[in-house]
Amino acid sequence: MPHIVSIPTPTFASRCGFLHVHQVPAATDNLIWLIEYKKGHVAAVDGPSFREVRDYCSTYNLILDTIINTHTHADHIGINRDLQKQGLLTNMRVIGSLEREKDIPGITETVSDGDRVQLGEVTGIAMQTDGHINGHISYVFSDLLFCGDTLFTGGCGYLFDGPPKAMYESLQRLRELPSHTKVCCAHEYTQDNLLYALSIEPQNTELRHRYLNCLRIRQQGGCLVPSTIALEKSTNPFLRWENKEIIQHLKIHYPNMDIQNPADIFACIRKRKDSKAYKKP
Repeated sequence: MPHIVSIPTPTFASRCGFLHVHQVPAATDNLIWLIEYKKGHVAAVDGPSFREVRDYCSTYNLILDTIINTHTHADHIGINRDLQKQGLLTNMRVIGSLEREKDIPGITETVSDGDRVQLGEVTGIAMQTDGHINGHISYVFSDLLFCGDTLFTGGCGYLFDGPPKAMYESLQRLRELPSHTKVCCAHEYTQDNLLYALSIEPQNTELRHRYLNCLRIRQQGGCLVPSTIALEKSTNPFLRWENKEIIQHLKIHYPNMDIQNPADIFACIRKRKDSKAYKKP
């Protein structure tokens, strides 16, 4: 099955100018990020397989020498397993969660919340962002957020481990990053996420504009990732737990649920999305 993105986002630079980021579509909707941290040398953030990265690096004369893992789902450490099978993981720098160290093939460098990660001239920060899965790590380098399956463009990840409060607290931390921070998530789910967002906040004019722009770009095979923290704060319901229109919508559908605090509201927003009621005519 072909990837849903046929026109990837062009390579872009970090605000500091020391990093250049390449987007490599993989599987059907995964997005692998190659961070070029010195001329011709890249670190891959996650990936379901190695093939797409191998082909991209061959085309653009890049050398893969680092793997950065956000979490341990198969479509994120598949690249590690492929490299291991081919005997190419031995001399690779592999960065991942200390909590999930035993689950990450080839890991050489463990990180926990607040640890520093050096990529060339840039010092990044590891942020533990539980909720989707325990031990999930997001990474911030300059103005670039690599958030795996925690925060998506227009949405957030499923709560496989949860609980909702854990994901709420993770998203709250990401929401506090500088507004210009680029959100480099691991999947292109924007269109479906925005469709849901509109179903619970239809009066949000910026959201409507974003959705229409998304339809135009997706019809052409383009990609809406990365976005920015500013755009997510204004249009992503999973970062808008104080919004009165969203709260009123939830009260209609869940009149008996306790939504007295932001974490409860977030849990209802996630529950409503999981019901998939927004997809019904």
